[in-house]
Amino acid sequence: MAQKLWEKSVQVDAGVERFTVGRDREMDLYLAPYDILGSMAHITMLESIGLLTEEELASLLRELRAIYEIAERGDFVIEEGVEDVHSQVELMLTRRLGDVGKKIHSGRSRNDQVLVDLKLFIRAALQRIVKSVHALFGTLIAQSEKYKAVLMPGYTHLQVAMPSSFGLWFGAYAESLADDLTVLQAAYRVCNRNPLGSAAGYGSSFPLDRAMTTRLLGFDSMNYNVVYAQMGRGKTERIVAAALASVAATLSKLAFDACLFNSQNFGFIKLPDIYTTGSSIMPHKKNPDVFELTRAKCNKIQALPYQITLIANNLPSGYFRDLQIIKEVFLPAFDELDDCLHMVEQMMKGIAVNEHILDDKRYDPIFSVEEVNRLTLAGVPFRDAYKQVGLRIEAGDFVPDKKICHTHEGSIGNLCNREIEAMENECIESFDFGKVQAAFDALLGRR
Repeated sequence: MAQKLWEKSVQVDAGVERFTVGRDREMDLYLAPYDILGSMAHITMLESIGLLTEEELASLLRELRAIYEIAERGDFVIEEGVEDVHSQVELMLTRRLGDVGKKIHSGRSRNDQVLVDLKLFIRAALQRIVKSVHALFGTLIAQSEKYKAVLMPGYTHLQVAMPSSFGLWFGAYAESLADDLTVLQAAYRVCNRNPLGSAAGYGSSFPLDRAMTTRLLGFDSMNYNVVYAQMGRGKTERIVAAALASVAATLSKLAFDACLFNSQNFGFIKLPDIYTTGSSIMPHKKNPDVFELTRAKCNKIQALPYQITLIANNLPSGYFRDLQIIKEVFLPAFDELDDCLHMVEQMMKGIAVNEHILDDKRYDPIFSVEEVNRLTLAGVPFRDAYKQVGLRIEAGDFVPDKKICHTHEGSIGNLCNREIEAMENECIESFDFGKVQAAFDALLGRR
């Protein structure tokens, strides 16, 4: 059995080891590429302050780049008996380079090591989420423009209320995603600060150059106070989880609408047959399982900030093992949300819209407000106009004029989709993902 990084002369009880390690080795596979990148930045800094020779740095970087390629291919394995990703990387280095491999931990703790791994992972995972949100946003805007002239009933209290349109419906969810991107951008800024060098939460007597590792890893700045860097564990995940939950809330509501509008009692939309499933006994069924599962998965993601809060709540400053459990609920959430975004984007792209919904007389009452407004514009006081139209509806004498003219910003006749697109594009551009990629390319010798 491989020795733990912290073990000395006494070997820990096997039951304690099983309980404390838990699913950490499984979760650490998410972090492997980022642990290697963090180590590359750290040892580059160590050489600059005289703790490694130029030759030692060159050999360590060469081997770390080779290990990174293994992780990038998905072939990185944490061996049986090896505690975590940090131990595995150091073990691979010492096998290849001997005692030189043991030098990479100088001025570092597993505490700040996992902190920087998580920050680097979150940045990359958020980039994938932003890309997927942007793709869905584009599909929704395109559908809004395509069907902007197709009217549909709007609802309040699930009662038919006023005229709406598919332009408004698709566009509303696009603008919701634009707001979600603003929340994602705030979360990205919080995580884009370098904790490396905080060690176990109290710094180091080595003359570490934290500004250098900040630059090498493409961070905007550092977590300056070393105690706060450790306090950020759990807090960062909670903030990021809240941003994921914001996107999930938009998707969940959209999924509910799609399930409702696809049902035979509504018949507003028809989902692509290839994205529906059947029944084992009812041959006519075409079930919206993708949207139902999306709704459930996204509702689960909306609970994530509260799970993290309850795990990390009321912990004093400093590191505690409780924080390990956060990884189990947090790290897989990105893949789950990204999968939902991809599936919803494909579904929304293929939706068929019913262009004759309002031919059905049951929807005639939604034009009552239009009639009240026409009478008011003709000089009838609003309260009198309201009463006149209401009495005609009660008597069954109301005949709607279905020609409507809404011109104000954000209405049926003036969707403001260009303005919404401009807002979304401005947010996308503010992420500056290129800076991070350039930093990684430099570490990996790819430029």
